[in-house]
Amino acid sequence: MSPADTLRLLLLSSLWGLSFIFMRVAAPEFGAVSLVLVRMGVGALLLVPLLLSLYYLRLVWQHKGSLLLLGVINHVLPFSLLALATTRLEAGFTSLINATTPIFTALLGALFFTVPIQRRQYLGLALALFGVYVLSADRLDFALGGDGWFILAVLGATFCYGIAGNYSRNHLSHLPARVLAAGSSAMSALVLLVPGLLLWPSEPISGQAWANALALAALSTTAAFLIYFALLASAGATATSTVTFLVPVSALLWGYLLLGERLSLQILAGMAITLAGTAVATGLLRLRRRASPSPATAAQPMAATLDATQAAAPGATPDDTPPDNNHSRH
Repeated sequence: MSPADTLRLLLLSSLWGLSFIFMRVAAPEFGAVSLVLVRMGVGALLLVPLLLSLYYLRLVWQHKGSLLLLGVINHVLPFSLLALATTRLEAGFTSLINATTPIFTALLGALFFTVPIQRRQYLGLALALFGVYVLSADRLDFALGGDGWFILAVLGATFCYGIAGNYSRNHLSHLPARVLAAGSSAMSALVLLVPGLLLWPSEPISGQAWANALALAALSTTAAFLIYFALLASAGATATSTVTFLVPVSALLWGYLLLGERLSLQILAGMAITLAGTAVATGLLRLRRRASPSPATAAQPMAATLDATQAAAPGATPDDTPPDNNHSRH
């Protein structure tokens, strides 16, 4: 990876990590649905110029139903659930649970989309869920208003992402990346318009909350999208996929620096286990035996090897090759 691509990767992980900070600050004042309306409304306005050609506009119109469904399951529902979760849960904590998205994508693909699943993916799922348990063992309170419900909200968001990734791969993979991104964002904004306005807070919203909401839309949504596809085209899917593991680290650091969130041994241990499970499940970290080992190699331990995986966000090249959506969004 070139120095320029390394900088892009670090910037992308930082912007996606900051999305949890922005939500943590803005969501308590806006409310979850109204905040996502701002995020998708501004994001759509900034992305729609990518569609200013008859060819792209025709594709959006021809696939408006599918883009509407994708917008609901890929933006409206998961973003609302994450925003709701951040009204109670720390930004770094939320991002760590969200990092299990690739695992749910693989599992749901096997259950409902006839996508083959390997034994290592079951192992990765079990390991990652154990990591989530380590993270949240002392917070699984399901009394009214307990943290347990907000943890389930984050897992619900990863479930939505898993469905969206498989649906997009199976039904929309022929569409250019800009049509998927801008089209689904515009549809999401339309879906959110009425509920977002109806649930708009009656109290004035502070300048700090507005600044974080607009940064969420402009930086962690629009700018991150553009950086992601530039990086994917330049560095490839394998290198770009490492952003999945950098985002929660980024969110933890930003949460510590900007919000004073605590970095406990429990959080760090849970992070290590969860990310290891995700790496195993996605094939980025693979333990494999050598075939027919010779006596000289039989005693060698299994080696951890990096393997090519799909990118960890809606994927395609910026010149609009179809994306493969086995990913984690933020």
